[in-house]
Amino acid sequence: MNYAAIRILIVDRDAKYREWVRLHLSILYPRASIGTLELADGDTLRARSSGLDCEVLVLASNFGTSGEENEPPALAEIRALRESDTVPVLLVLAEQGDELRAVQALRAGATDYLPKRLVTPARLKAALDPALQTLQTPAATPETVADDAPAMPPRPGRATPIVTGHPAIRGYDITRKLSESEKAVVYLAESAAHGAEVALKVSKIPCDERGAEALAREYQAIVAVHDPGVVHIFDHGIEDGYEYLAMEYFPRGDLKARMHVGVTESEALRFLERIATALAVVHRAGMLHRDLKPPNVMLRDNDHIVLIDFGLARQLDGSHHSTYTGVLRGSPYYMSPEQALGEKLDPRSDLYSLGVIFHEMLTGRKPFVGNSAMEVLQQHVNAAPPRLPSSLGGYAPLLEHLLAKRREERFASAEELITACAALRSGSRRQTQSAA
Repeated sequence: MNYAAIRILIVDRDAKYREWVRLHLSILYPRASIGTLELADGDTLRARSSGLDCEVLVLASNFGTSGEENEPPALAEIRALRESDTVPVLLVLAEQGDELRAVQALRAGATDYLPKRLVTPARLKAALDPALQTLQTPAATPETVADDAPAMPPRPGRATPIVTGHPAIRGYDITRKLSESEKAVVYLAESAAHGAEVALKVSKIPCDERGAEALAREYQAIVAVHDPGVVHIFDHGIEDGYEYLAMEYFPRGDLKARMHVGVTESEALRFLERIATALAVVHRAGMLHRDLKPPNVMLRDNDHIVLIDFGLARQLDGSHHSTYTGVLRGSPYYMSPEQALGEKLDPRSDLYSLGVIFHEMLTGRKPFVGNSAMEVLQQHVNAAPPRLPSSLGGYAPLLEHLLAKRREERFASAEELITACAALRSGSRRQTQSAA
């Protein structure tokens, strides 16, 4: 069986828990097809068995305790599924239950039994990997997370590059490649119309393979915002079935490169305030960025910042979806807890990402790191941010508000953050004057 062909179905009456399991299985097995099923009151898996089109069934159910007079219906469900030979792998996530119930479930035909209250992504992986190997499927191994890599897999059907060399886009003389992602390549090019260098972003996915133009959505998002803090777009079009965007080119590079050189405390605070100012404009325009990270913050010659890459941008009213159903996009290092959990986002989610950037500017390190996307996302949701060195303690209250797990405890808006930055800068200036 091909690894990418694994079909996993999660069954639970608790919608939030189903989604939690689905998200973490998506990280553990990024090329699998993962679905969910909710059973209505009175409905059973036995009645649905003919429609359970999957190799792996994750069944969350109440198993009660062995002291009860009647056995739980879940045991009968497992037996029926085994008798009908419906699914090869059946993982039980037991609500309540005890050791005897675990033995009964395994005898009934469950592949493995995990108490629901103790389930973690690591336990899911430990339970499923051996079973998947019996399906002659390579066990999933944690993927090292690249800084610009998406936390989740791309849409099924990964595209191949347009050509081995540079594409031919009328009106643009391409000189070299600047960067590349799974979906697009960015080139440095001379624009005949503007007589200047531009960054030319060319999609690697033919328009007819995705139904809607992703770069067109990005173009529409950006042109709706007229501000120096947001990248300027010169042109959008389609050449030989591939989309392209022509936009400002920034010779000084991005914030990531600047951070490698080193950022002082005062520069970090200044960058924080300027990024917040740009976010305020984006949020007032009714949008979220959703992919804020140092490579998406460009620098002008005067150190002013410009936000780029609005491919994941979304209207606050929920329109202009740019993520596919069941796929979580963005860099795991900079995701808010609610984004990691697949919950609805708001401007405070962008502010959390900005808090991660600020911590990295101050310390030279990301607050949360790990060997896999799953490990990093878990820390965003559950782990406390590392304490700042005592020499940076004055910034701790600001970071606490930015990196709060509950968004209600964060700054309510980018404007509120800007005010806090100004107050902190003013206070530092007064302390310096007093010391003098």
